[in-house]
Amino acid sequence: MARIGKRLKAARKDLNFDAVRTLEDAIAIIKKTATAKFDETVEISIMLGIDPTKQDQMIRGVVSLPNGTGKTYRVAVFAKDQKAEEAKAAGAEVVGAEDLVEMIQKGNVPFDRCIATPDMMVLVGKVGKILGPKGLMPNPKLGTVTTDVATAIRNIKGGQIEYRTEKGGIVHAGLGKVSFSDAAIAENVRALLDAVTKAKPVSAKGTYLKKVTLSSTMGVGIAFSVD
Repeated sequence: MARIGKRLKAARKDLNFDAVRTLEDAIAIIKKTATAKFDETVEISIMLGIDPTKQDQMIRGVVSLPNGTGKTYRVAVFAKDQKAEEAKAAGAEVVGAEDLVEMIQKGNVPFDRCIATPDMMVLVGKVGKILGPKGLMPNPKLGTVTTDVATAIRNIKGGQIEYRTEKGGIVHAGLGKVSFSDAAIAENVRALLDAVTKAKPVSAKGTYLKKVTLSSTMGVGIAFSVD
């Protein structure tokens, strides 16, 4: 069992983990117990009532957070000619084609998100084994394979995040910083919950949102009611 440090022990002291809390209560607690010497990320964990062994019950999508994430994303774009110029003008940090493939093959991946125009996917496939495990592979369902590269870049830099089910049918995501206002955090949480709820698989039975927990990077997890 992992050891609980003194700081975390202090944060857990006097907390009733069996209490049913509202989202506003959970936000107040995590902000109070976030005592690290940096601006911690507000993180959410959503336990879903799905069968993660069934492909048709796997959840994946994107959502634009109304108040952003507080994080700066570096974007790479596979594009040529006019689309490459549009990507540069929209603020992409890395733009290229064969040269971008070569850079990635050498182990240089200086970006957090990746976009490609449809005609570039043959090239992207050459580095799929590198981008895939890092969660960077462009995907048309996520809006990252598109001819409208400028809009895709603006969406990412404006606070669009990807969510997906992980092992055990759980969705994890960062939704901003502890320094955000309570209202801003709440709006971001509700935006993600709304997106995940709308993505409920038709074949999923029973309670869908089984447990939702909010925490800070180094803090305690606080469950709250979504009713």
